[in-house]
Amino acid sequence: MSTERFRILLADAMPPASLAPLTETPEFELIERTGLKGEDLARAIEGMTAVIVRSSTTITRESLRYADALRVIGRAGVGVDNIDVEAATERGIAVLNAPSGNTISAAELAFALLLSVARRVPAADLSMKSGEWDRKSFTGMELYGKTLGLIGAGRIGGEVAKRARAFGMDVVAFDPFLNEERARMMDIELDSLHGVLARANVISLHTPLTEQTAGMIGDAELAMLRRGAIVINAARGGVVDEGALQRALESGHLGGAALDVYSAEPLPSDHPLRGLKNVVLTPHVGASTAEAQQNVAVEIAAAIRAALLDGDLTSAVNAPAIGGEAMRRLRPLLELSERLGRLAAVLVDGPVSGMTVRYAGPEQAFVKPLAAAAVAGALRDVIGANGINHVNAVHIASQRGITVEMAGVAAHGSSEEFLDVRLRTHAGEVRVAGAVVAGRHARIVRINRFRVVIRAEGSLIVLRNRDVPGVIGRVGTVLGRAGINIAEYHQGRLSAGGDALAAISVDGVLSDAVMGELRGLPEVLDARQVGLE
Repeated sequence: MSTERFRILLADAMPPASLAPLTETPEFELIERTGLKGEDLARAIEGMTAVIVRSSTTITRESLRYADALRVIGRAGVGVDNIDVEAATERGIAVLNAPSGNTISAAELAFALLLSVARRVPAADLSMKSGEWDRKSFTGMELYGKTLGLIGAGRIGGEVAKRARAFGMDVVAFDPFLNEERARMMDIELDSLHGVLARANVISLHTPLTEQTAGMIGDAELAMLRRGAIVINAARGGVVDEGALQRALESGHLGGAALDVYSAEPLPSDHPLRGLKNVVLTPHVGASTAEAQQNVAVEIAAAIRAALLDGDLTSAVNAPAIGGEAMRRLRPLLELSERLGRLAAVLVDGPVSGMTVRYAGPEQAFVKPLAAAAVAGALRDVIGANGINHVNAVHIASQRGITVEMAGVAAHGSSEEFLDVRLRTHAGEVRVAGAVVAGRHARIVRINRFRVVIRAEGSLIVLRNRDVPGVIGRVGTVLGRAGINIAEYHQGRLSAGGDALAAISVDGVLSDAVMGELRGLPEVLDARQVGLE
């Protein structure tokens, strides 16, 4: 386990018991400073390894201007709307969330909203408290036999579906990421968005707010619903066009709606939805149960512990989600990929315009993190070791006009996983490849056209020479005079008497003078050095 010390800023209040994953580990020091904004928050983040927030604290680009040591931002909740993810990514800071802890609470609220609208509970309650006994004004809709249309059927949508079936409802769903087999297991029928809207008596939204989902339920979509249908949104404000919703409610086309989330929060006091009698409104309280608050805090504390101690970014929204046993298997490949990127960068001439990373092995989920590692290695000496990591590498490459292509291909053998890294310039392409044998032995197996087999560690000299007698001896003499010990020496050639390439692993780093002496040998065409640690 790491002996590094980590300072964690608690920017919002957390139940002390929920922080056990951090407080029970001596590497973590927790500093609680809540209610901070602006310059005070930015200064508090300075020197911190991680910061944990709920919904009260907003992390902006300005909040990160002194974030010299920050590696992780944790949000104790599902959404990360209060975190500038782009700014964090640019600085190589992983943004984690806790997507599971409030699942039950959010699903229960969505169903509570549905029942409240269907049976007009809030209006009846208000009538009673004003002294009335008005039974005839609160005729509702029975849920039994009706169709619930889910827009998004992930964790929360799936829990809502369970409750709907318990009430005797049929469930149809639009979710492009849910396959038929999983839908059958959940007893959900899949359909297109328009198909769901046309069939549903109730729609309940459970999607994140993205460029694709913003305003996805507008005038045209609401018009597809049956007259008298109910709309429930306890997911994210902005997914439903509130103006279109208002018009559909006022026209009588919709029977009612219930919202817990809004495009602008807090909802303005003069917002038109506040004045409609067939609307139930709650102030974003989907996760506001004691159980959910405890669960998401425990979840984010555990996620931060795993990220900092084990490099596990399963909960990251801006980095490939690999963790647990998969991370243990991935780690030697990540190390090899970064070293191949560094090697290729040393061999390339001219500015890089593109990179291609190919992985051959059984885990296609490894492709993205391995590509990020290769990019980080290739740009390490340009950006600086502290300025680039696996979180921001591809983003930085894009900013510099470097295209990054990545692909997974069929494995070469059962005991080996291969990586192929290529850097392109206007002058041509540099190609290096490596393999991890038996899950832990990393080897460089190709440099440009030449096949080699050498350990991917320590200091490596790559030397191009003419294939003539005595070269190896003369190179060894130069290194011996300089007091440099050779660990491995692999000579590869394409044909006898033609060009050859030597990959030489040495103990220590060669001075510029020694490198110059190597390049000055008559048979040597080029010599370059790279540190792979």
